Amino acid sequence: MSDIVELERRITAALERIGTGIDALGHEPPAQADAGDNDGEIARLSEALAAEREANQQLEERVRVIRERQETTVAALEKEVASLREESMAHGADLGRIKRVNSQLRENNQALREANADGLSDPHLINKSMLAELEALRTRRETDRAEMDEILAELKPLIGADEGGAAHA
Repeated sequence: MSDIVELERRITAALERIGTGIDALGHEPPAQADAGDNDGEIARLSEALAAEREANQQLEERVRVIRERQETTVAALEKEVASLREESMAHGADLGRIKRVNSQLRENNQALREANADGLSDPHLINKSMLAELEALRTRRETDRAEMDEILAELKPLIGADEGGAAHA
């Protein structure tokens, strides 16, 4: 950002010098004995003006390139932030689901322990516990799958794989 400010300052200074040079060319030169001195001065000022114009064009091009680069970088960062937000929300939902399933599994296991301590075997509690355990396993598998998909998405650009999974030749 300080590069842009510095370039703008230099462009402004160059434009001021150009304006001063043009003002000097536009005024009637004072009467001098030697017309050759006037021609020399005009040639020198014309060269200075051409040099300043060229420097101005170069500075404007540099500013344009810097702005384009900055806009590209900002757009890429905004895209990455949006992607990370989506991932964070998905992870939050998965975490809530895992907590809920684990809580249910703990409650069912506690009920089974109590029934077992009382010498009662309740098939309903066993089924309920098995379903909770299956749900916990499914949730864990889905979480692992989502994590693997994220890893693969990060690796694809690095290994140059296309959408079909084949590497570019």
